[in-house]
Amino acid sequence: MSGTGYQTLLDCRRRSRYLRRHGFTTDQIAVILALDHPATPLRLYRYATGLTAAQTIDAFHHLAGTNGAGLRESRLYDYENWPQAGRRPSAFTLRLLARIYGTQPTYLLTADTLATYSMRDQHTLRQDRSGAVSAVRMALPPLPFVVD
Repeated sequence: MSGTGYQTLLDCRRRSRYLRRHGFTTDQIAVILALDHPATPLRLYRYATGLTAAQTIDAFHHLAGTNGAGLRESRLYDYENWPQAGRRPSAFTLRLLARIYGTQPTYLLTADTLATYSMRDQHTLRQDRSGAVSAVRMALPPLPFVVD
């Protein structure tokens, strides 16, 4: 992880921890972080939960029942940079990431990027409400937050 990216993650972890203590949800925290960080919703949700890319990948493989062939850090970064660069994540991937982040899959996309998916995928993403509680995130070890 680059120095700037890591410092951004640490800042977002600190802010999200503070906001969570004051009753904000992950969805609300992602919106607040968007005010200061020009990033895609997919990246902002990772920042809002305070997960590194490696932790997200571990949770993804745990949830998907795979052992490393399903998603790599470089591909996650591609997904987080899309549509300006990178690759578009599949509906399946978005559903799993939404469960990890404790949100709904459609919140991980802008309206414009959601419109690029097939009608079938859009319907699937809109109907998936499994992100409300993330068992995978709860099963992960506590994150090593940096104390200010």
